[in-house]
Amino acid sequence: MSAVTRVAVVGTGVIGAGWAALFLARGLDVTAYDPAPDAHRRLLDAVRTAWPALRELGLSEHASLDNLRFADDLAVAVAGAEFVQESGPEHIALKQSLFAALDAATPAGVPIASSSSGLMPSELQGMCTRHPERVLVGHPFHPAYLIPLVEVVPGPGTAPEIADAATAFYTGIGKRPIRIRQEVPGHVTNRLQAALWREAYSLVERGVASVADIDAAIANGPGLRWALLGPLVNQHLSGGPGGMAHTLEHLGPPAQAWMDDLGAPQLTPELTTLLVDGVDRELAGIDRDRMVAARDTLLIRLLQAKQQSDALP
Repeated sequence: MSAVTRVAVVGTGVIGAGWAALFLARGLDVTAYDPAPDAHRRLLDAVRTAWPALRELGLSEHASLDNLRFADDLAVAVAGAEFVQESGPEHIALKQSLFAALDAATPAGVPIASSSSGLMPSELQGMCTRHPERVLVGHPFHPAYLIPLVEVVPGPGTAPEIADAATAFYTGIGKRPIRIRQEVPGHVTNRLQAALWREAYSLVERGVASVADIDAAIANGPGLRWALLGPLVNQHLSGGPGGMAHTLEHLGPPAQAWMDDLGAPQLTPELTTLLVDGVDRELAGIDRDRMVAARDTLLIRLLQAKQQSDALP
């Protein structure tokens, strides 16, 4: 597969708009499609909002908002595409009709990558009768135009060359793809997040800690290290010269006891209220727009600093 220059973005909500902004910043021609009312205006607003951050990170030579087109018909949107990024709502019935239409309209050999955070590629391939072998998951993380990670999840029927092409494409636009070797619900990173959410919910439910304290514990503790090195390499470093082997030898038994004691909460209406009210109290008096802007500014600085380091894996 030759270098991609034309991309179709199907579905232009928060994730799809983030993809569109990133593709444009990397100098690609983007044709977008979304049947929702006023989708074109909302996409333009989202892309313009993301553009200053992308400019600060560095635009490619041919980057331009003028490279964005909006199609009123799905077949028109994908007709000239060399890569399709689907980001429609996570409703199975909608996905079925959408993927059937994508399969019928997209030229043969063109990868169709879904941004789905939970659906497995085999499910999506089952919705296609023409060329299911070019379907896979390319799952980003919000904000998609800033966070480098993308999970490339081939299905059992995905052609190896399609998975290779998708991985190369994402790498070429500055993403940090990881290749998932076996499909599981939620892929990998959302499962890791779910493990943390599970215990956070349990601690709130049991009255061990407040929502604000749990957020502070991660944001001012391990979260700072996790932004630089993953949890397993951090474990390795905590073992000193002995590395991971030393850590597991000395902390393995108590860690096993901690894992055995983790909670298994259910998202009851009562727990949901505790969590929602806790976040509301934590953010009382904080302007949301300013908080998001500050988050993105610090993310940009962190990404720039990480790009300058050659000592991180």
